[in-house]
Amino acid sequence: MGIRGRFGAWAVAPSAVALLVATGCTGAPDAPAGPSGAPSAAGTSASAGTSGASGSGGSGAPVTPVARVCDRAVAGPAKAPAGAVTVDPSVVGDLAAKTESSPPRTTFWLRPGRHRLEPDPYAQVVPKEGNRYLGAPGAVLDGEKVNQYAFGGIARDVTIRHLTVQRFVAPRDEGVVNHDMADAWVIEHTTVQDNSGAGLMAGARQRLRASCLRRNGQYGMNAYKTGDSIRGLLVEGNEIVGNNTDDWERRQPGCGCTGGIKFWAVDGADVRGNWVHDNRGAGLWADTNNNDFLVEGNVIEANDGAALMYETSYNAVVRNNTLRRNNWVEGRAYAKDGDTFPYATVYVSEAGGEPRVPARTDRIEIYGNVLEDNWNGITLWENADRFCNSPANTSTEYCTLLVKDTGRCARPAIASAPLYDDCRWRTQRVDIHGNRFVLDASVVGCGPECGRMAVLANEGTAPDWSPYKGRRVSEAITHRQGNRWHDNTYLGPWSFVAGDQSRTLDPERWRGLPYRQDEGSTFGPRAGG
Repeated sequence: MGIRGRFGAWAVAPSAVALLVATGCTGAPDAPAGPSGAPSAAGTSASAGTSGASGSGGSGAPVTPVARVCDRAVAGPAKAPAGAVTVDPSVVGDLAAKTESSPPRTTFWLRPGRHRLEPDPYAQVVPKEGNRYLGAPGAVLDGEKVNQYAFGGIARDVTIRHLTVQRFVAPRDEGVVNHDMADAWVIEHTTVQDNSGAGLMAGARQRLRASCLRRNGQYGMNAYKTGDSIRGLLVEGNEIVGNNTDDWERRQPGCGCTGGIKFWAVDGADVRGNWVHDNRGAGLWADTNNNDFLVEGNVIEANDGAALMYETSYNAVVRNNTLRRNNWVEGRAYAKDGDTFPYATVYVSEAGGEPRVPARTDRIEIYGNVLEDNWNGITLWENADRFCNSPANTSTEYCTLLVKDTGRCARPAIASAPLYDDCRWRTQRVDIHGNRFVLDASVVGCGPECGRMAVLANEGTAPDWSPYKGRRVSEAITHRQGNRWHDNTYLGPWSFVAGDQSRTLDPERWRGLPYRQDEGSTFGPRAGG
């Protein structure tokens, strides 16, 4: 879905449009990434129910609720609701057959036990509009490493509750639940685990609540829909853990196709109150023409890569999240290879606020968050060579939301307003304030390379007709695009990268001319820092 690296994630068009293909991940997933099973910080409430409370490791910040879902599943109805069709686990294919023979808006109650589909790769349940699937305590739909998909079809308003869906073998970039990206599905109190591909796909107005997405081969959820028509997505109170067990970045280096959840061209998403932890790759990754995101009240920790990547996208509010121990694996690997780029825990890459794209804000606002003992803090980045119609833009056939015709982004028009600005995704109008950045380098086990904030771009070099050559983009992102840090609290050995990665500043120079960043912020020591 994208190639992540120094020059951002060069996203390619998803391959999830292939609905019935004969190739893909047919083997068993590798060992999971080692989910921790409990919040890392001291102060965790042992007496909490389905949501605990985790402290901030002594940093004095408010606690953030933790969505402990995977090991505390809410049980479904022990008896069939009135009027429901009972599904028998001893009859192979009973769920699919009864779905086919029943009218729309039927409720199905799956009895306790292991339910199976016919032993055919493409055997699946195809719901009708308004169907409801309720699992009794202990009800499991098991693909037995044979079936690719659990629930498919294009019916709207389908509900799945209290069911475990496991051991399906969807191909890469495809999903097991809501495989065909139908609209207005509700998935609640459901465990989707140990599958290949993505545990879930997404449609418009999908609601994913209080569910467990764990140990899936690629993503917990791939929020992509053919035609880029996802609107009004809700992801609330879920535990998203240990995904990308197939380690796709190792199998296909540079694919950019891994992590807890990937969002593609989603317009309007609320992502709140989730526990996103121990995933290979990024925790949450919004890639290519997403807009109007609220990322709020999540605990995001111990992911191999960034906690949050917001890339080639627009307008977001990121507030009141707790981010701990992220990016250790990937950050350390890059540093070991001698790569000095400030890979960050919150990585804003070619993304910014844009008043012309309707949303709840016209900025990217990052405030009220606690970032503790991560590998680096927040990096704002723009690849000078990446823009519409450029070879560096491998988001094939995609342009910005301001230019519908990619072909317009060419000489001579691109050298002048409005296309000079509108043909590139600009990292602009990013407001970072009221956050608490805590780093104990002895905990992370690193030196200066893991305590950086950054705003930077590369020197533009290509293609020959590019109007962005030289330091034009670097100067713009650093000084002229409204990117601002202020009123933050820093504890530990923080430094700042400005303009390009060769320029590292101490807090005094960062706050002085010509940068004038972090007005009203405070800086203090941290034990071990």
